[in-house]
Amino acid sequence: MRRSTAVAVGALAGAAWLAKRAVGRRIDGGSPLWPLPALESPVSGYSPRRWIPALIVSRTEPADGVLCLTVQSPDLPDWAPGAHVDVQLPSGLVRQYSLCGDPSARGSYTIAVRLVEDGRGGSREAHAQLLEGAELSLRPPRNRFPLLPAPAYAFVAGGIGITPVLPMLRAAEAAGATWTLLYGGRSRASMPFLPELAAYGDRVTVVPRDEAGLPDLSPLSATGPDTLVYCCGPAPLMSAVEAAAPAGVPVHLERFAPAASGSGAKPFTVELHRSGRLIEVAATESALTAVRRELPNTPYSCEQGFCGTCRHRVLSGDIDHRDTLLTDGEREDSMLLCVSRAASDRLVLDL
Repeated sequence: MRRSTAVAVGALAGAAWLAKRAVGRRIDGGSPLWPLPALESPVSGYSPRRWIPALIVSRTEPADGVLCLTVQSPDLPDWAPGAHVDVQLPSGLVRQYSLCGDPSARGSYTIAVRLVEDGRGGSREAHAQLLEGAELSLRPPRNRFPLLPAPAYAFVAGGIGITPVLPMLRAAEAAGATWTLLYGGRSRASMPFLPELAAYGDRVTVVPRDEAGLPDLSPLSATGPDTLVYCCGPAPLMSAVEAAAPAGVPVHLERFAPAASGSGAKPFTVELHRSGRLIEVAATESALTAVRRELPNTPYSCEQGFCGTCRHRVLSGDIDHRDTLLTDGEREDSMLLCVSRAASDRLVLDL
Protein backbone atom coordinates (compact mmCIF):
# COMPACT_ATOMS: atom_id res chain seq x y z
CA MET A 1 0.00 0.00 0.00
CA ARG A 2 2.79 2.37 0.94
CA ARG A 3 4.63 1.57 -2.28
CA SER A 4 1.55 2.23 -4.47
CA THR A 5 0.94 5.51 -2.66
CA ALA A 6 4.54 6.54 -3.20
CA VAL A 7 4.30 5.67 -6.87
CA ALA A 8 1.09 7.70 -7.23
CA VAL A 9 2.62 10.68 -5.45
CA GLY A 10 5.72 10.42 -7.59
CA ALA A 11 3.66 10.27 -10.77
CA LEU A 12 1.63 13.28 -9.66
CA ALA A 13 4.78 15.23 -8.84
CA GLY A 14 6.30 14.30 -12.16
CA ALA A 15 3.20 15.42 -14.04
CA ALA A 16 3.17 18.72 -12.13
CA TRP A 17 6.86 19.28 -12.94
CA LEU A 18 6.26 18.60 -16.64
CA ALA A 19 3.26 20.93 -16.69
CA LYS A 20 5.24 23.68 -14.97
CA ARG A 21 8.11 23.21 -17.42
CA ALA A 22 5.75 23.36 -20.42
CA VAL A 23 4.08 26.53 -19.14
CA GLY A 24 7.48 28.07 -18.48
CA ARG A 25 8.55 27.37 -22.02
CA ARG A 26 5.40 28.97 -23.37
CA ILE A 27 5.92 32.05 -21.25
CA ASP A 28 9.63 32.39 -22.09
CA GLY A 29 8.99 31.74 -25.76
CA GLY A 30 6.20 34.29 -25.99
CA SER A 31 3.68 31.75 -27.20
CA PRO A 32 0.52 33.39 -28.59
CA LEU A 33 -1.38 31.04 -26.25
CA TRP A 34 0.13 32.74 -23.24
CA PRO A 35 -1.38 34.54 -21.41
CA LEU A 36 -4.57 32.54 -21.86
CA PRO A 37 -7.60 34.56 -23.02
CA ALA A 38 -9.86 33.28 -20.23
CA LEU A 39 -8.18 35.36 -17.52
CA GLU A 40 -10.52 37.72 -15.69
CA SER A 41 -8.24 40.69 -16.17
CA PRO A 42 -7.77 41.99 -19.72
CA VAL A 43 -4.75 40.52 -21.45
CA SER A 44 -2.68 43.02 -23.35
CA GLY A 45 0.70 44.41 -24.03
CA TYR A 46 2.66 41.16 -24.25
CA SER A 47 5.46 40.76 -26.74
CA PRO A 48 6.85 37.52 -28.15
CA ARG A 49 10.35 38.95 -27.85
CA ARG A 50 12.26 38.86 -24.58
CA TRP A 51 14.17 41.82 -23.19
CA ILE A 52 17.97 41.55 -23.20
CA PRO A 53 20.03 43.73 -20.84
CA ALA A 54 23.11 45.27 -22.43
CA LEU A 55 25.77 47.73 -21.31
CA ILE A 56 26.34 51.06 -23.07
CA VAL A 57 30.09 51.01 -23.78
CA SER A 58 30.34 54.02 -26.07
CA ARG A 59 28.46 57.29 -26.55
CA THR A 60 29.43 59.69 -29.33
CA GLU A 61 27.80 62.51 -31.33
CA PRO A 62 28.63 61.96 -35.02
CA ALA A 63 26.57 65.02 -36.07
CA ASP A 64 24.63 67.89 -34.58
CA GLY A 65 21.66 66.49 -32.69
CA VAL A 66 22.62 62.86 -33.32
CA LEU A 67 23.54 60.45 -30.53
CA CYS A 68 25.39 57.22 -31.40
CA LEU A 69 25.43 54.40 -28.84
CA THR A 70 27.26 51.09 -28.85
CA VAL A 71 25.98 48.45 -26.45
CA GLN A 72 27.43 45.05 -25.64
CA SER A 73 26.12 41.79 -24.22
CA PRO A 74 27.03 38.16 -24.92
CA ASP A 75 23.28 37.49 -25.30
CA LEU A 76 22.74 39.81 -28.27
CA PRO A 77 21.69 37.70 -31.30
CA ASP A 78 23.27 37.96 -34.73
CA TRP A 79 21.68 40.36 -37.19
CA ALA A 80 21.74 41.34 -40.85
CA PRO A 81 21.69 44.74 -42.61
CA GLY A 82 18.28 46.40 -42.44
CA ALA A 83 17.44 45.08 -38.95
CA HIS A 84 16.15 47.25 -36.13
CA VAL A 85 15.66 46.76 -32.40
CA ASP A 86 13.16 47.80 -29.78
CA VAL A 87 14.86 49.84 -27.06
CA GLN A 88 13.31 50.33 -23.64
CA LEU A 89 14.10 53.79 -22.30
CA PRO A 90 14.48 54.43 -18.55
CA SER A 91 10.91 55.74 -18.34
CA GLY A 92 9.54 52.54 -19.86
CA LEU A 93 8.87 54.04 -23.28
CA VAL A 94 9.76 51.73 -26.16
CA ARG A 95 11.34 53.13 -29.31
CA GLN A 96 12.72 51.50 -32.46
CA TYR A 97 16.18 52.17 -33.91
CA SER A 98 17.97 50.68 -36.90
CA LEU A 99 21.22 48.86 -36.27
CA CYS A 100 24.00 50.73 -38.03
CA GLY A 101 27.12 48.92 -36.84
CA ASP A 102 28.96 45.88 -38.15
CA PRO A 103 27.00 42.58 -38.13
CA SER A 104 30.27 40.67 -37.74
CA ALA A 105 30.90 42.31 -34.34
CA ARG A 106 29.33 39.59 -32.22
CA GLY A 107 27.64 40.73 -29.03
CA SER A 108 27.75 44.39 -30.03
CA TYR A 109 25.01 46.68 -31.43
CA THR A 110 25.27 50.29 -32.58
CA ILE A 111 22.29 52.63 -32.93
CA ALA A 112 21.92 56.34 -33.70
CA VAL A 113 19.19 58.61 -32.32
CA ARG A 114 18.23 61.93 -33.89
CA LEU A 115 17.05 64.51 -31.34
CA VAL A 116 13.51 65.66 -32.22
CA GLU A 117 12.71 68.62 -30.00
CA ASP A 118 9.00 68.70 -30.88
CA GLY A 119 8.60 64.90 -30.93
CA ARG A 120 6.90 62.62 -28.41
CA GLY A 121 9.76 62.68 -25.91
CA GLY A 122 11.65 59.47 -26.65
CA SER A 123 14.62 61.08 -28.39
CA ARG A 124 14.93 63.77 -25.70
CA GLU A 125 15.01 61.09 -23.02
CA ALA A 126 17.59 59.07 -24.95
CA HIS A 127 19.91 62.06 -25.37
CA ALA A 128 19.56 63.08 -21.73
CA GLN A 129 19.70 59.73 -19.94
CA LEU A 130 21.43 57.09 -22.06
CA LEU A 131 24.96 57.56 -20.77
CA GLU A 132 28.09 55.46 -21.13
CA GLY A 133 28.21 52.81 -18.43
CA ALA A 134 24.42 52.58 -18.07
CA GLU A 135 22.39 49.47 -18.75
CA LEU A 136 19.91 49.37 -21.62
CA SER A 137 17.27 46.75 -22.42
CA LEU A 138 16.66 45.67 -26.01
CA ARG A 139 14.56 43.06 -27.76
CA PRO A 140 16.13 40.78 -30.39
CA PRO A 141 16.32 42.35 -33.86
CA ARG A 142 13.55 42.29 -36.42
CA ASN A 143 14.19 42.81 -40.11
CA ARG A 144 11.46 44.04 -42.43
CA PHE A 145 14.00 45.83 -44.64
CA PRO A 146 16.38 43.02 -45.64
CA LEU A 147 19.09 43.50 -48.23
CA LEU A 148 18.29 41.05 -51.01
CA PRO A 149 21.06 39.66 -53.26
CA ALA A 150 21.52 41.66 -56.46
CA PRO A 151 24.31 42.61 -58.87
CA ALA A 152 23.61 46.33 -58.38
CA TYR A 153 21.95 48.69 -55.91
CA ALA A 154 20.82 52.31 -55.85
CA PHE A 155 20.64 53.53 -52.24
CA VAL A 156 18.88 56.75 -51.21
CA ALA A 157 18.95 58.05 -47.63
CA GLY A 158 17.57 61.16 -46.00
CA GLY A 159 18.91 62.39 -42.67
CA ILE A 160 18.88 59.74 -39.96
CA GLY A 161 17.63 57.34 -42.64
CA ILE A 162 21.30 56.62 -43.32
CA THR A 163 21.36 54.28 -40.31
CA PRO A 164 19.91 51.11 -41.92
CA VAL A 165 21.64 51.88 -45.21
CA LEU A 166 25.15 52.12 -43.74
CA PRO A 167 25.58 48.36 -43.07
CA MET A 168 23.99 47.66 -46.47
CA LEU A 169 26.81 49.55 -48.16
CA ARG A 170 29.37 47.42 -46.36
CA ALA A 171 27.52 44.23 -47.36
CA ALA A 172 27.18 45.32 -51.00
CA GLU A 173 30.87 46.18 -51.07
CA ALA A 174 31.84 42.82 -49.58
CA ALA A 175 29.67 41.02 -52.14
CA GLY A 176 31.33 42.83 -55.04
CA ALA A 177 28.07 44.45 -56.17
CA THR A 178 27.86 47.74 -58.03
CA TRP A 179 26.20 50.45 -55.97
CA THR A 180 25.63 54.16 -55.50
CA LEU A 181 24.33 56.21 -52.58
CA LEU A 182 22.45 59.51 -52.72
CA TYR A 183 22.47 61.00 -49.21
CA GLY A 184 20.50 64.15 -48.40
CA GLY A 185 20.15 66.17 -45.22
CA ARG A 186 19.56 69.64 -43.81
CA SER A 187 23.27 70.48 -43.60
CA ARG A 188 26.61 68.71 -43.48
CA ALA A 189 26.80 69.35 -39.76
CA SER A 190 23.52 67.49 -39.24
CA MET A 191 24.41 64.46 -41.40
CA PRO A 192 26.05 61.60 -39.43
CA PHE A 193 28.76 59.23 -40.70
CA LEU A 194 30.11 61.53 -43.45
CA PRO A 195 33.78 60.65 -42.69
CA GLU A 196 33.05 56.94 -43.09
CA LEU A 197 31.12 57.52 -46.31
CA ALA A 198 33.92 59.63 -47.76
CA ALA A 199 36.05 56.47 -48.02
CA TYR A 200 33.73 55.22 -50.80
CA GLY A 201 34.66 58.09 -53.11
CA ASP A 202 32.38 59.23 -55.92
CA ARG A 203 29.94 56.37 -55.42
CA VAL A 204 28.47 58.50 -52.62
CA THR A 205 26.74 61.79 -53.48
CA VAL A 206 26.13 64.03 -50.47
CA VAL A 207 23.45 66.70 -50.90
CA PRO A 208 23.09 69.14 -47.96
CA ARG A 209 19.90 71.11 -48.52
CA ASP A 210 21.42 74.40 -47.34
CA GLU A 211 24.07 74.09 -50.06
CA ALA A 212 22.41 72.33 -52.99
CA GLY A 213 18.68 72.10 -52.34
CA LEU A 214 16.78 68.83 -52.61
CA PRO A 215 18.47 65.72 -54.05
CA ASP A 216 18.13 65.19 -57.79
CA LEU A 217 16.36 61.85 -58.23
CA SER A 218 16.25 61.93 -62.04
CA PRO A 219 19.16 59.43 -62.38
CA LEU A 220 16.85 56.80 -60.88
CA SER A 221 14.85 56.86 -64.13
CA ALA A 222 17.78 55.09 -65.80
CA THR A 223 17.88 52.30 -63.22
CA GLY A 224 18.17 48.91 -64.89
CA PRO A 225 15.92 45.92 -64.12
CA ASP A 226 18.77 44.13 -62.30
CA THR A 227 19.22 47.01 -59.84
CA LEU A 228 17.41 47.10 -56.51
CA VAL A 229 16.48 50.50 -55.09
CA TYR A 230 16.63 50.96 -51.30
CA CYS A 231 15.42 54.12 -49.59
CA CYS A 232 15.03 55.26 -46.00
CA GLY A 233 14.12 58.76 -44.92
CA PRO A 234 11.22 61.20 -44.64
CA ALA A 235 7.93 60.19 -46.26
CA PRO A 236 8.13 62.83 -49.05
CA LEU A 237 11.56 61.53 -50.07
CA MET A 238 10.34 57.93 -50.23
CA SER A 239 7.31 58.94 -52.29
CA ALA A 240 9.56 60.85 -54.68
CA VAL A 241 11.88 57.83 -55.03
CA GLU A 242 8.93 55.57 -55.83
CA ALA A 243 7.77 58.03 -58.47
CA ALA A 244 11.24 58.39 -60.01
CA ALA A 245 12.04 54.68 -60.32
CA PRO A 246 11.06 53.04 -63.62
CA ALA A 247 8.11 50.68 -63.68
CA GLY A 248 9.20 47.15 -62.82
CA VAL A 249 12.25 48.20 -60.79
CA PRO A 250 11.85 46.97 -57.17
CA VAL A 251 11.84 49.79 -54.62
CA HIS A 252 12.38 48.80 -50.98
CA LEU A 253 11.41 51.32 -48.30
CA GLU A 254 12.03 51.57 -44.57
CA ARG A 255 9.63 53.82 -42.69
CA PHE A 256 10.30 55.28 -39.24
CA ALA A 257 6.60 56.17 -39.00
CA PRO A 258 3.51 54.39 -40.26
CA ALA A 259 2.28 55.24 -43.73
CA ALA A 260 -0.36 57.94 -43.69
CA SER A 261 -3.84 56.52 -43.58
CA GLY A 262 -5.14 59.15 -45.96
CA SER A 263 -8.67 60.48 -46.13
CA GLY A 264 -10.24 57.00 -46.38
CA ALA A 265 -10.42 56.44 -42.61
CA LYS A 266 -13.99 55.75 -41.48
CA PRO A 267 -15.60 55.74 -38.04
CA PHE A 268 -16.42 52.40 -36.48
CA THR A 269 -17.63 50.84 -33.24
CA VAL A 270 -15.59 48.86 -30.74
CA GLU A 271 -17.34 46.52 -28.34
CA LEU A 272 -15.55 45.68 -25.09
CA HIS A 273 -16.51 42.02 -24.72
CA ARG A 274 -15.98 41.74 -20.97
CA SER A 275 -18.24 44.64 -20.07
CA GLY A 276 -20.41 44.87 -23.17
CA ARG A 277 -19.67 48.59 -23.48
CA LEU A 278 -19.73 50.16 -26.94
CA ILE A 279 -17.14 52.76 -27.96
CA GLU A 280 -17.41 54.93 -31.04
CA VAL A 281 -14.10 55.51 -32.83
CA ALA A 282 -14.08 58.66 -34.94
CA ALA A 283 -12.41 58.79 -38.33
CA THR A 284 -9.89 61.27 -36.95
CA GLU A 285 -8.76 59.24 -33.93
CA SER A 286 -7.17 55.87 -33.24
CA ALA A 287 -8.86 52.90 -31.65
CA LEU A 288 -6.33 53.24 -28.83
CA THR A 289 -7.44 56.81 -28.09
CA ALA A 290 -11.08 55.77 -28.03
CA VAL A 291 -10.51 52.69 -25.87
CA ARG A 292 -8.44 54.65 -23.37
CA ARG A 293 -11.40 56.95 -22.77
CA GLU A 294 -13.12 53.95 -21.19
CA LEU A 295 -10.05 52.04 -20.00
CA PRO A 296 -7.38 54.67 -19.22
CA ASN A 297 -4.89 52.03 -18.04
CA THR A 298 -4.73 50.35 -21.45
CA PRO A 299 -0.97 50.05 -22.10
CA TYR A 300 0.72 51.63 -25.09
CA SER A 301 4.12 53.02 -26.04
CA CYS A 302 5.24 53.82 -29.59
CA GLU A 303 1.80 54.75 -31.06
CA GLN A 304 3.18 53.90 -34.51
CA GLY A 305 2.50 50.20 -34.89
CA PHE A 306 6.06 49.08 -34.16
CA CYS A 307 6.42 47.88 -30.58
CA GLY A 308 3.36 45.67 -29.96
CA THR A 309 2.53 47.08 -26.51
CA CYS A 310 -1.11 47.81 -27.45
CA ARG A 311 -1.77 44.45 -29.11
CA HIS A 312 -5.18 42.97 -28.27
CA ARG A 313 -7.21 39.95 -29.26
CA VAL A 314 -10.10 40.55 -31.66
CA LEU A 315 -13.03 38.19 -31.11
CA SER A 316 -15.06 39.23 -34.16
CA GLY A 317 -15.04 41.75 -36.98
CA ASP A 318 -12.76 42.48 -39.92
CA ILE A 319 -9.46 44.26 -39.21
CA ASP A 320 -7.73 46.87 -41.35
CA HIS A 321 -4.12 46.15 -40.30
CA ARG A 322 -1.79 49.14 -40.59
CA ASP A 323 1.11 48.00 -38.42
CA THR A 324 4.58 46.81 -39.40
CA LEU A 325 4.94 44.23 -36.63
CA LEU A 326 2.44 41.37 -36.65
CA THR A 327 2.87 38.25 -38.73
CA ASP A 328 0.09 36.97 -40.99
CA GLY A 329 -0.80 34.38 -38.38
CA GLU A 330 -0.95 36.95 -35.57
CA ARG A 331 -3.17 39.19 -37.67
CA GLU A 332 -5.88 36.55 -37.81
CA ASP A 333 -7.06 37.28 -34.28
CA SER A 334 -5.30 40.39 -32.96
CA MET A 335 -4.54 43.99 -33.80
CA LEU A 336 -2.47 46.95 -32.66
CA LEU A 337 -4.91 49.55 -31.40
CA CYS A 338 -2.61 52.50 -32.06
CA VAL A 339 -2.68 52.28 -35.87
CA SER A 340 -4.99 49.51 -37.09
CA ARG A 341 -8.69 50.09 -37.68
CA ALA A 342 -11.85 48.21 -38.55
CA ALA A 343 -12.62 47.09 -42.07
CA SER A 344 -16.15 46.30 -40.87
CA ASP A 345 -18.59 48.45 -38.92
CA ARG A 346 -17.74 46.82 -35.55
CA LEU A 347 -14.88 45.08 -33.81
CA VAL A 348 -15.26 43.03 -30.63
CA LEU A 349 -12.16 43.17 -28.44
CA ASP A 350 -11.26 40.79 -25.62
CA LEU A 351 -11.39 43.62 -23.09
